[in-house]
Amino acid sequence: MTLPPQHRQLIDGPAGALEVLVEAPPQIAGPVCVICHPHPQYGGTLDNKVVYTLARAAQGLGAPAVRFNFRGVGRSEGAFANAVGEVDDLLAVTAFARARWPERPVHVAGFSFGAAVALRGHAAVGAESLLLVAPPAGMGYLEPAAAPEVPWQVIHGRDDQLIALDVLQRWLQTVDPLAPLSVIDDADHFFHGRLTPLREAAQAFWEPLWRAVP
Repeated sequence: MTLPPQHRQLIDGPAGALEVLVEAPPQIAGPVCVICHPHPQYGGTLDNKVVYTLARAAQGLGAPAVRFNFRGVGRSEGAFANAVGEVDDLLAVTAFARARWPERPVHVAGFSFGAAVALRGHAAVGAESLLLVAPPAGMGYLEPAAAPEVPWQVIHGRDDQLIALDVLQRWLQTVDPLAPLSVIDDADHFFHGRLTPLREAAQAFWEPLWRAVP
């Protein structure tokens, strides 16, 4: 069966079915990007506008974008598992993406709680790069953490009202004093009115990495 370039489907996950949204550009010229959404207990879903923006950024560079709902969200089965079971969800979705595009490397991104899941799971899924947008420093989901061994980038809003920039910077110092951090001026946690600079920052990180992907 030939699937349309953009579609939702259910796949097998570790706690039951997982809802996945696949979006492939007309001409695929990049890797596959798997994107994790914010906290399930505070309304986070794959339709979050920051997650949507990251998907658009990936597609703009020719990469298929795969968004998914963590367990217990939308049509995904199961229940919240405190960023532990959600890593297993990420592994399942990444395996699905690799099966669909076996010739293409996988890159992982996440927003807020999803950034913590992406950080925890990127090595296990064999991600080629890691993009963390507003990672939840100081909330317990990021510890313990070691510096990723793949190219990575952190994007944060200067006016983030949930995760203060200085808190994030202190956390980054414990992980890697040279951590790559891009700060977007006039941006709060949800990047209200600042989604275009967010998209541009994501593409600025990805484009050099993806340029050589056949």
